[in-house]
Formats: sequence, structure tokens, C-alpha cells
Amino acid sequence: MKSARHAKILELIDMYDIETQEDLLHALKSSGFSATQATISRDINELHLYKTVGNSGIYHYTSLVQSNEVSDSSRLFSGVLSVENAMNLVVIKTTIGKASGICADIDKYEFADVVGTIAGDDTIFLAMTHEASAIYFIQKFKEFL
Repeated sequence: MKSARHAKILELIDMYDIETQEDLLHALKSSGFSATQATISRDINELHLYKTVGNSGIYHYTSLVQSNEVSDSSRLFSGVLSVENAMNLVVIKTTIGKASGICADIDKYEFADVVGTIAGDDTIFLAMTHEASAIYFIQKFKEFL
């Protein structure tokens, strides 16, 4: 049931601009799936959904992985504009709305020597253990682009 619900969620956010968890809950119920707000919240986390700005200027849920397909790294990190270091900090600039999702995937990959990450709307900061670690991270990260 969970995998079917996840597939339906990915289908719904691909078809419609779902703005809130409540909108997603209603869309799921209209599609014959029963769920609670807590379940929807867990599903959003498990599917690594994040909000991005649509053409209409309204934020809506989107996913790095569409329709339960495993995406390749070039699609995974699409939206990256630049990657630079300042001593042991790495600063990644992205298109608007992409930073949070990309940052979540950086966390998921568990790159070595990353002490911590933080993301805004279009900027990601990574704290590295050393400046050499930051330089090495940038070299490896650019291989994904």
C-alpha cells in the first residue's frame, strides 16, 4: 500500500501544482487513497519532496526522482550554477528553489569530511573539516554535474 501511495504521490505532483500537504491529502483521497496528515508528512520526507517555484510564481511540491525512477546524478544536481570554496566552507549557488533538494541529496550521499550543511532558497553552505577537504569536495562534486 505504501509503495502504491508513493507512486501516486509522485504522479500527482508531476501532474498538478500541489502547494500544501492538505492539497496532497485531498488529491490522494480523490484518487482512492486513505491517509492522514502525519502519513503525508512522512511520505514527503521519505520521497525527498521539496518545494520549488513554478511558472506561475507559486511554490509547489516536486521531486528529484519522478515516477519512482532512479535518477542519474546529472539530473540529481541539475540547477547548480556555481561551486566555490572560502577556506573550509563550500558555497553552492543554485537556481531558485533548488538548494534544499540538492542539499538533502548531498546529505544522503554522505560525502567524506562534510561536517554540516545548510540550505536557503538558492544557496547551500557546507562546512568541511579542512580547506583541502573543501577543494577535494568541489572536484568530486563537479564530476556529478
